Amino acid sequence: MKLGVRWSLHGDGRTPAPGAVVRPDERLSWPRTAGLGAQHVVAMFGASFVAPVLMGLDPNLAIMMSGVATVIFLLATRGAVPSYLGCSLSFVGVAAVIRAQGGSSATVTGAVFAVAVALFLVGLAVRKFGARIIHATMPPIVTGAVVMLIGFNLAPVTASTYWPQDQWTALLVMLFTGLAVVCLRGFWSRIAIFLGLIFGYGISWLFDRVFGQIHSVNGGTEAVDHWRLDFSAVGKADWVGLPSFHAPSFEWSAILVALPVVIALIAENAGHVKAVGEMTGDNLDGKLGTAISADGAASMLSTAVGGPPNTTYSENIGVMAATRVYSTAAYWAAAGFALLFGLCPKFGAVVAAIPGGVLGGITVILYGMIGLLGAQIWINAKVDLRNPLNLVPAAAGIIIGVGNVSIKISDNFELSGIALGTLVVITGYHALRAMAPPHLKSQEPLLDEGTSRYDAAAGTKSDEERPGDGQPPVTNS
Repeated sequence: MKLGVRWSLHGDGRTPAPGAVVRPDERLSWPRTAGLGAQHVVAMFGASFVAPVLMGLDPNLAIMMSGVATVIFLLATRGAVPSYLGCSLSFVGVAAVIRAQGGSSATVTGAVFAVAVALFLVGLAVRKFGARIIHATMPPIVTGAVVMLIGFNLAPVTASTYWPQDQWTALLVMLFTGLAVVCLRGFWSRIAIFLGLIFGYGISWLFDRVFGQIHSVNGGTEAVDHWRLDFSAVGKADWVGLPSFHAPSFEWSAILVALPVVIALIAENAGHVKAVGEMTGDNLDGKLGTAISADGAASMLSTAVGGPPNTTYSENIGVMAATRVYSTAAYWAAAGFALLFGLCPKFGAVVAAIPGGVLGGITVILYGMIGLLGAQIWINAKVDLRNPLNLVPAAAGIIIGVGNVSIKISDNFELSGIALGTLVVITGYHALRAMAPPHLKSQEPLLDEGTSRYDAAAGTKSDEERPGDGQPPVTNS
């Protein structure tokens, strides 16, 4: 059985020829491949290390399991879909809600494990029945609205938790990160979050030296005097050791809060497969179900030992686009580096020491970008918000999700925020569609099945001939 772990040498093994690309089943020399793997790890650093910190999980375990998840993904797709799987930011809001309800880290990972199971089953269904089952239940108006409400639901976390810890550091980090995203080019713009973290460490250290301790809330409910940057735990941490493992626990209230995120993960995987297929020139439509189920299986394994869920990373797509090297050998190298970093507790202590003000500046941009990915889905799919069939369920669901509106069903059960907003969007859209007059349904926007080449062979209309039928190329961090 081919596992996609054999590569032919591309050219002289040094650099691709002008206009040429290094295909997934090719590689450059091993030293260059190792260097590209390290570059992929750096590209995912910012989001993949910020996410577990924001979720209250062990960053060492997160990076270790991201390496394991990448290996699982590469083996499952037989090396046909080059991808790095890092910690998903889509669950940050879910973790905040669960913890606000009194949930522990085990409760968070248990809820996310349930989402991973759902994602795995969706992937199996897509493999058997095709991508149309996703497009029928989750057209772009639904997918975009859910992604948007998941991102914007995080706004209070930044406003009430991180920003007040050090408002001036947060402001400077926000400005620096924004400038890095916009003004830097190529690879450097792809690691803007990582650069923002480095800048935040530096400015926090400088403010501690110039202004002394700051009086603010620091992980508690009352303001106290404390250093912005505290590396005391770094000195106590070992250089080599295993991360902190724990088993998940399962509570229905937490699971219901987390389940809507499966929609965002499906959109991320679909967009990733589509984007990689377009860059490499390969038709990867048949790999969509495998990619989704592989992501689900990898996240199940990660959360089963106390780690965060994983998803495909757009930062690494940017690295491939910049280097024109799509070799999966580079991703195997990246996975190896991630496993080594995960075995260094001192490295995890450095990550865990990120000052609250730094997180405040970064999350302002990061959370907003997550939410606006929903708008990108609408734009790319040409969703018509003048159509009340699209407008009404999306508007209602987003306000419920962002405003954390709740419905108490019994003394022990209520739906609120992300879960309720998602339910309103999905059920509202399909219920209204069933009752809407024909003229409102005549131009229903569907996600592109990615089968235009097959359609052309069968003599049906191509993507260009079908108005409003475009799949959003959405990938996350």
